[in-house]
Amino acid sequence: MTRAPLRLAAAQYPVSMHASMAAWRDHAARWVAEGAATGARLLVFPEYGAIELASTFGREVAGDLRQTLTAVAGVMDEAIAHYVDLAQAHGMHILAPSGPVRTPDGRFVNSATLVTPMGHLGTQSKLMMTPFERDWGIAPGQSLGVFDTVLGRIGIAICYDSEFPLLVRALVEAGAELVLIPSCTERVSGYHRIRAAALARALESTIATVVAPTVGDALWSPAVDRNSGAAGVFVPAEHALSQTGVLAEGRLDAAGWVAAELDFDSLARLRSRGEMRNRADWSGQPGATGLSGLARLIRLG
Repeated sequence: MTRAPLRLAAAQYPVSMHASMAAWRDHAARWVAEGAATGARLLVFPEYGAIELASTFGREVAGDLRQTLTAVAGVMDEAIAHYVDLAQAHGMHILAPSGPVRTPDGRFVNSATLVTPMGHLGTQSKLMMTPFERDWGIAPGQSLGVFDTVLGRIGIAICYDSEFPLLVRALVEAGAELVLIPSCTERVSGYHRIRAAALARALESTIATVVAPTVGDALWSPAVDRNSGAAGVFVPAEHALSQTGVLAEGRLDAAGWVAAELDFDSLARLRSRGEMRNRADWSGQPGATGLSGLARLIRLG
């Protein structure tokens, strides 16, 4: 059955200060409206974009790392509920900005939530901790999920997770055809690591990947004080789809949306008729088996 192309948009998102939750809600609504104006049916926000919620508690809280994590975790449910309302109002799917979520044992995990227009939620926590997250005391998540939506089967690899091929391949083995990579990188070198990972993961498994970064300085925050990156939508470099593997890419550190149209049917054809057969030939690598079952398929709606 032929599928219509999916138009999606990735945010190059500046972490901002907000005087109150009401001011933040207005800000989030403007960003979603601007994303919807691109014609996108899926919006992707970055990793740790939710840290800006700490500013609604004042500079003392926003300037202290532990207080920031505690305060933001305390309002994450309220923030996600706002994105549910926005998704319903615009009739679109939204990957909300990730942020700290408290586990029952009192630890923090870095979680991103995919919201559908019907109000269904799919949450993925980051599995691989960076050195700074270890310093913060962020704990790794414990599971991988692929979300089966009306748009397609979507996996989420939060920033550093995308740099580990077996994690993303586990998502692919569970059915993912699109992997969202919300990111937060301090330096241009970090941005290029994530970009290279996104291109590689798309090539290895004949899928699409989408990077959405934080951008700009937020020197009031010890968590996300400096941010550099560019959004991008990536596919395998194949002449039938893209000569470079880049469907769309933003200008480094410029706030705004980067939109592209993704043709799942063309990707599916490449898996059997492309120039190369990376997806099928994966299992020919020594040690490449054993990933089946590491991620589970979750129906959203």
